[in-house]
Amino acid sequence: MRGIIDRFENKFAIVELEDKSLINIHRLQIPKSAKEGDVILINKDVISLDLNATKKLKKQVADLINELFID
Repeated sequence: MRGIIDRFENKFAIVELEDKSLINIHRLQIPKSAKEGDVILINKDVISLDLNATKKLKKQVADLINELFID
């Protein structure tokens, strides 16, 4: 399963899943270097960062922002 870290609240990461639902994951369960906007892979008890998907997502967001503000 794949998700995007939406935000951190207290001891939890609020993660948006592919079906747009939100789940809370204890911060200790995700990699320490994880930050808001990172894509994570959730496989049973193992949670890892998907650096390639994060990079691709950030580029898509940047492209959308550029489209909005082109004169």
